[in-house]
Amino acid sequence: MNDSASVKEHQSRFWTFSLTVYGDAAVQRECLDLQDRYGIDVNLLLFCAFIGAVHRAVLPDHDLRQAVDLVSEWHKKIVTNLREARRALKPFATDGSPNVEAVASLRTDVKSKELEAERLEQMMLASWSRARVASWPRMQAAEAVAANIRALFALGAAAAGAPGLPHHLVAAAVAAAR
Repeated sequence: MNDSASVKEHQSRFWTFSLTVYGDAAVQRECLDLQDRYGIDVNLLLFCAFIGAVHRAVLPDHDLRQAVDLVSEWHKKIVTNLREARRALKPFATDGSPNVEAVASLRTDVKSKELEAERLEQMMLASWSRARVASWPRMQAAEAVAANIRALFALGAAAAGAPGLPHHLVAAAVAAAR
């Protein structure tokens, strides 16, 4: 397999993992609560779960900080703005006005672009981690997922208080990696 194919497979594996894990309604609720209450980037949360569950790797603090820094501008300027636009369109897409169908269609288009922006963020993280993952310490999958998520919380949620560990996410991540 050439290097390009290897990168693509690793990126696809993270995306497929994320879709599987996030497909669980309880995981969605946990992730959205962490996003809305604590400002946690769901893609970084899923990345921490992926690295821990699939690779059984623990992200060193300095590498996790690099991962956060790598995607923070993209997340703030692109993903978050698309999410806000989609949410802002919701009342206009259901208000019964003559433009409701056109607005609903626009909202669907924005939602599609938001999902693509999230996939691109995950591609950034997958590409970045590819050269590093072999050097990270290993432990059991559930413990690695929990350690990575706690480290992410320590980087970004300290000001808002420490959130509890998302147990559904940990369980779903470990199950998806099997």
